Amino acid sequence: PALLQCSLQIRRGDRVLLEGRSGGGKSTLLSLLAGLREPQHGLVLLDALDRRTLGLAGWRRRVVSVPQFHENHVLTGTLAFNLLMGRRWPPAAEDLAEAREVCDALALGELIDRMPAGLLQVVGETGWQLSHGEQSRLFIARALLQGADLTLLDESFAALDPETLRIALACVLERAPTVLVVA
Repeated sequence: PALLQCSLQIRRGDRVLLEGRSGGGKSTLLSLLAGLREPQHGLVLLDALDRRTLGLAGWRRRVVSVPQFHENHVLTGTLAFNLLMGRRWPPAAEDLAEAREVCDALALGELIDRMPAGLLQVVGETGWQLSHGEQSRLFIARALLQGADLTLLDESFAALDPETLRIALACVLERAPTVLVVA
């Protein structure tokens, strides 16, 4: 088992940093909390309800996860599409405005301003290429735009320089009600 006798309680408003050695079960714990895996033993509860009770869609509306970089993807499509995945599509003007606001808070505004089509610029393999740090912030923005109760970040700041990390962390702490960060 990756986790033995694990007990964790996170309350609304908590900011939790989970550190540990490589292979220690941190990502496994996050996948359980995100609803990507079901525990073989024990319970994972959200507001006293388990995943079966809430349903997978209900769980994922309340918990959003930013997996490790190699497990996350920029799809060929517009930047707006990549940011607003999981929300209504096509987006309304207020969705695009909120996406731009979150991107600005994550220091992606200058990048968007350089893109000829702004948020409607095609990105990904056959479009505008994003650096690792830009992709990491896109993944964080995507999660924040879901408006979930709990945001899980798995090594999400690893590709960021110290100043951009400070900016991104401040944005996450301001916008996410409850956060668990793995580092």
